[in-house]
Amino acid sequence: MEDYKHPAEPFRIKSIESIALRTREEREQILKEAKYNIFKIKAEDIYIDLLTDSGTGAMSTTQWAALMLGDESYAGARSFYRFENIVKGITSKKHIIPTHQGRVAENVFFSTVLKRGDYIPNNTHFDTTRANASHKGGIPVDFPCPEAAIADELPFKGNMDTRRLESFINEKGADKIPVVFMTVTNNSMGGQPVSMANIKETAAICKKYGIMFFFDCARYAENCYFIKHYEPGYESKTIKKIAQEMFSYSDGALMSAKKDGLANMGGFAAVNDDDLAQRMIELLIIIEGFPTYGGMSGRDMDTVAVGLAEALNEDYLAYRIGQIEYFGKIIERAGAPIIKPTGGHAIFIDAGKFLPHIPSEEFPGQALAVELYKEGGIRGVEIGSLMFGGYDPVTGEKITALRELVRLAVPRRMYTGSHLDYVAEIVGKIAKKKGELGGLKITRQSSYLRHFTVELEKLAMNRIGIV
Repeated sequence: MEDYKHPAEPFRIKSIESIALRTREEREQILKEAKYNIFKIKAEDIYIDLLTDSGTGAMSTTQWAALMLGDESYAGARSFYRFENIVKGITSKKHIIPTHQGRVAENVFFSTVLKRGDYIPNNTHFDTTRANASHKGGIPVDFPCPEAAIADELPFKGNMDTRRLESFINEKGADKIPVVFMTVTNNSMGGQPVSMANIKETAAICKKYGIMFFFDCARYAENCYFIKHYEPGYESKTIKKIAQEMFSYSDGALMSAKKDGLANMGGFAAVNDDDLAQRMIELLIIIEGFPTYGGMSGRDMDTVAVGLAEALNEDYLAYRIGQIEYFGKIIERAGAPIIKPTGGHAIFIDAGKFLPHIPSEEFPGQALAVELYKEGGIRGVEIGSLMFGGYDPVTGEKITALRELVRLAVPRRMYTGSHLDYVAEIVGKIAKKKGELGGLKITRQSSYLRHFTVELEKLAMNRIGIV
């Protein structure tokens, strides 16, 4: 495709799954029945599913073989010790607490460390992290670096604004901040990576004030790849060595292993503090299960153990990052503005710029997500004022997102270049008629994570004479 070349896949396809494109009339009816909530559409009615890269990728033959080794013993299963050994080898943390996915690790952690009114700084919280912290009475605060807001293609736009972080700690007091989080890569800011220098600086601030420093490390391997290729001094280091150094600066980590664990289910908390681990385990037993399975089957733990190791393979990561870069180029060429540089797992279309006639309160990102399905059977997800907007629980003021985005998350080892070409073709069709798209309004919503269950209706488009 002209100057753009999709990277060669470092694997062969051994099994396939059929997909079907519904007719346009069928897709329009499906949208109406789903109340314009993309989450409510059946998977069988989706042609290209880019809703999330979480648990949606293809497992390797080695993972499928490992699944058969699963030990389903209630306590002390061999699968747990294989899983624990791999996680410790990467994170060097004393206590590995399995959970069935990352949001449960967040639930257990925040339930243990938070008091009502505590603050939780982050480079940028993602939706479940923010919701779990808020649900436990915490106040999530984001400190993305200033570079995140500019168009320049800088390498580490996922960084923490450490100056604002330290100022905030001095303003609120360290006793009101039990933990500082770092999301690697920074999903909500376009899947942008965090530099090792920024990680070390953030860790030093936390140590200075006696505050725990934790990672949300769902995409840690992709972050380490960016460090190796864009941060001086890491060129000759292996991805695993970089990961080990990265984790050495933290007190712990929470992970959804459905991303860089290359598995369909699983997660964990990794912590050093003995007392914290004990308190988390006590809660884990109540809500998830015994500490040597924690909500995961033995076969899931074995597939995660293999997947964590496979995600460190540089040939795989070069393909993965290259595929996203290619995707970004063809989406941009199709006429849609994107967050640049491209990150590790998704393309983020700037729907606010793409649809400037739709105000934030009418959810331009959701309008574009709906149109992608209507036009081509493609499912993406809005990351904007529908996901992160609402009302401040303290002041009651209306909140809108910093950016109105649509994320097209690419499942790992699943779609080929021709699939991505098709998506770009549909984006191009939408770009030619984007002025005709109207916004939406909410008719029903929940208090937390409203985008999962929200119901909407389309608004009449009359700003330029179209009704």
